[in-house]
Amino acid sequence: MAFGTNIRTWFEGEWHEGDIPVMRAADHGLWQGSSVFDGARLFDGLVPDLDLHCARVNRSADALMITPTLEPQTIVEIAREGLRKYPKGAAVYVRPMYWAVAGSDLGVAPMRGETRFALCLEEVAMPDPEAATTLTTTQFRRPVLADNVCNAKAGCLYPNNARMLVEAQAKGFGNALVQDAQGNVAESATANIFMARDGEIFTPIANGTFLAGITRARHIANLRSAGFKVHEAVLTLADFHAADEVFLSGNFAKVTPVAAFEDTRFEIGPITRAARESYWDWALGAPL
Repeated sequence: MAFGTNIRTWFEGEWHEGDIPVMRAADHGLWQGSSVFDGARLFDGLVPDLDLHCARVNRSADALMITPTLEPQTIVEIAREGLRKYPKGAAVYVRPMYWAVAGSDLGVAPMRGETRFALCLEEVAMPDPEAATTLTTTQFRRPVLADNVCNAKAGCLYPNNARMLVEAQAKGFGNALVQDAQGNVAESATANIFMARDGEIFTPIANGTFLAGITRARHIANLRSAGFKVHEAVLTLADFHAADEVFLSGNFAKVTPVAAFEDTRFEIGPITRAARESYWDWALGAPL
């Protein structure tokens, strides 16, 4: 089922209208999970960090041992071509994807050089900036690199994220605050996370258990430029209960305020608003 509406798909050298079939029954990516993707955004006529997202999908492919077939700049050009077909003011999710076609070694390992690519555009509105989520803990944890491809934006990682999210929602919360194997906070089920305390900003240090996002890095740079002290640190659940503000950081919404972590309540405070405002100010330099 599609994520958004007004879908356009680039596959095998041309654009197609709609959510077309691109994967075959015997493709390795379907039955062995060897697929990667990335996500960028068009909003307000802007495409911030599109180049970095297109470069990362190639790095993810390499990490999953499948061969990227297009240069990042070519992917950027394909995306821009497709996005220009949308009406002015449209908000669009941009998703380049690779998957392995053939397998070797009894079909388990993906065969190098046997890769397909597609780029899907879906019209999806930007979330209301005042729409806050809530967090709870989850029994599921982020894997380590020895267990899974934590250094890739790989489809095979997302069933674990889905378990976290479904568990949190079954408990009556919007998202999960996820720990790593050592019990320290890593991220949420769907995005990186920041907290503020006494006017300073903290985010979990990138330790290889979660993908330290492009938007996360942009917030760190923007907030530091705005004069805030931003720390990448080892953080615990107790640190988040002691926070003054909490917000999520990801490509889809850029900034999502957090209203509560279980029974601890938060306001949408000045630092959360500063993160959003500084991002939008910076993004003005990235027109379509």
